[in-house]
Amino acid sequence: MNQPKVLADICEQLAAGERHITGVMVESHINAGRQDVPPEGPGALKHGVSITDACVDWETTVAMLDGLNAAVGRRRERLLEQGLRKPSAV
Repeated sequence: MNQPKVLADICEQLAAGERHITGVMVESHINAGRQDVPPEGPGALKHGVSITDACVDWETTVAMLDGLNAAVGRRRERLLEQGLRKPSAV
């Protein structure tokens, strides 16, 4: 559950105009957490829960991506105001 906290910090940096952050990695799945393969075998795995890394759930993922989108938009506005980035046609 540290991922949303870390991403919020990254969003603050982006909104402040940080230009060296170009990507993030989010461990995401349908449901939060992780699981080991149970003794009963793979058929007993919980649907939508990772068996590798602990993940945030879908709703948290959407909120994190929305936050990133807003932060990048603020960074673009700030850079345009400073004349450091020209608007593109794309």
